[in-house]
Amino acid sequence: MRIPVVHHAALRRRAVRHRFVRSGGELLVTVGVVLMLLVVHQLWWTNREAREGAERKVRALEREWGGPEGPSGSGDIGAWATSDAVNGTAGTPPQRRHAVAARPGRSQAYAVLAVPRLSLRAPVAEGVSKTGVLDKGYVGHYPGTAQPGRAGNFAVAGHRNTHGEPFRHLDRLRPGDSVVVETRSTTYTYVVDQVLPRTSAADGGVIAPVPRSRVSPSHGYDRRGHYLTLTTCTPQFTSRYRLVVWGVLASARPR
Repeated sequence: MRIPVVHHAALRRRAVRHRFVRSGGELLVTVGVVLMLLVVHQLWWTNREAREGAERKVRALEREWGGPEGPSGSGDIGAWATSDAVNGTAGTPPQRRHAVAARPGRSQAYAVLAVPRLSLRAPVAEGVSKTGVLDKGYVGHYPGTAQPGRAGNFAVAGHRNTHGEPFRHLDRLRPGDSVVVETRSTTYTYVVDQVLPRTSAADGGVIAPVPRSRVSPSHGYDRRGHYLTLTTCTPQFTSRYRLVVWGVLASARPR
């Protein structure tokens, strides 16, 4: 009878291969779970956290504006106050005096942007930094552009995906839709006039005082006015291009 020969070296190599395959499989499963958790955190948790924070800020602003001090109070943000010395309106009837808005501080929320078609109400804060403004679910005001209701271009940005994604459905806006900007003293209503579906992220012309795309010059304006510019990333889940919506001021009424 032939006695079988056991090749221990071959068995060891086979065992090593099996351990390697098993360990590799476990590692891949672990990596997959971690990546899935990261996706869940990015797409769900950051949205929930930022959206709830933005909603709290909107309620806080509305409480502050409706407080006993009223529109001329000296709250923490951009208080709207009448100043005879600044305006040179001494002796002018109060109803004809112009309110002067204090400049909002960096990353400070001072207005509320509402878009009825999108069922959106979001705080507007000064600046477009990610950590200080956009990642909080806020809409960010581009520094150097006009303030709400003022001549020029009131230009803002917001996330389209993650972190509250206030501008996720910005592409649904159509000419004639209204966009309302509420401040401590005044409610401004803009009417959507033009939509630029895609332009370069470096197309600074879209937020110029007289906005006109440098990439697509057929989109934009050629005369001074009171404009609103809404910008966000496109396509969704990328930041390669920008989607731009322009509006023009239709009305302004005291709160």
